[in-house]
Amino acid sequence: MKKYYIGIDIGGMSLKGAIVDNEGNILYKARVVTQVGKGNKVFIDDLKGLINKIIDENKDKEISGIGLGLPGLVDSKTGLLENAHNLQITNINFYDELKEYNVKVKACNDANVAALAENRFGASKGYSDTVLLTLGTGVGCGVIIDHKLYEGFNSKGTELGHMIIKVGGVPCSCGLNGCFEAYASARALLRLTKEKMLENKDSLMWEYCKNNIENIDGLTSFECAKKGDKAANELLDEYISYLGTGILNVCNIFRPQVILIGGGVSNQGDYLIDKIKDYCEKNYYGMKDAPKVEIKCAKLKNDAGVIGAACLVM
Repeated sequence: MKKYYIGIDIGGMSLKGAIVDNEGNILYKARVVTQVGKGNKVFIDDLKGLINKIIDENKDKEISGIGLGLPGLVDSKTGLLENAHNLQITNINFYDELKEYNVKVKACNDANVAALAENRFGASKGYSDTVLLTLGTGVGCGVIIDHKLYEGFNSKGTELGHMIIKVGGVPCSCGLNGCFEAYASARALLRLTKEKMLENKDSLMWEYCKNNIENIDGLTSFECAKKGDKAANELLDEYISYLGTGILNVCNIFRPQVILIGGGVSNQGDYLIDKIKDYCEKNYYGMKDAPKVEIKCAKLKNDAGVIGAACLVM
């Protein structure tokens, strides 16, 4: 029997909502622009407006639950979002705020719900133990152990983006130095690209950016490396060494069956994955006598948030 759920993916640019059935199919989508900095009330009003729109335009479907994927510090047991810096909202209890809908409501960190979506309906379907690393502004992480989402005490665990991979390294947004995300995020890749370009004024990367370093993007290093540019290939080797080091740490901590790479960087597909595997294997990937860990790209892309949020209440 078909069941229908609302999944909400809350981000700094927009609130995305969808109706998802119990087979992971998206049947309807809607979104509203996130009004950052206007306070809790405006945010909640916008969220309810989105939910009401979804319900009003799908009256033929009985909604069985509402799931929310949230950035920041959220306790999935109580529904309390303590702080979401990028959204400039604090201390919102979503279970209280949404009780008027008289359905099950569940909230969780956005990286966690993406991992749940991939495990139920995406690239890690059929695996019992998986880790998702999303390479974006930071490094998000979701961990599935024995088919269940692992969040740690008070839902504050699995912040693998803030494990130290280089003592005394560059500053991270969290206030520490040398964090995994300070070296392996998409933002870190852009920093490394700028540094390499400034050291190599004859690099093809300058031509790619039309001689304006502010034009660099996540494709700059990859596209120029594919064309044989020496500086771009050196840069990617450095970036992969940081990313691979973090991945090897994840292997040794969790020993999952598979690690998924998500976020914009993962659009490089096999070109990226092959480089990661090569680095990990050269550095005793999986350790000599331990089970090997698969490394793959995530599958659900921008839909992972709404599907995963819906999974919370399935």
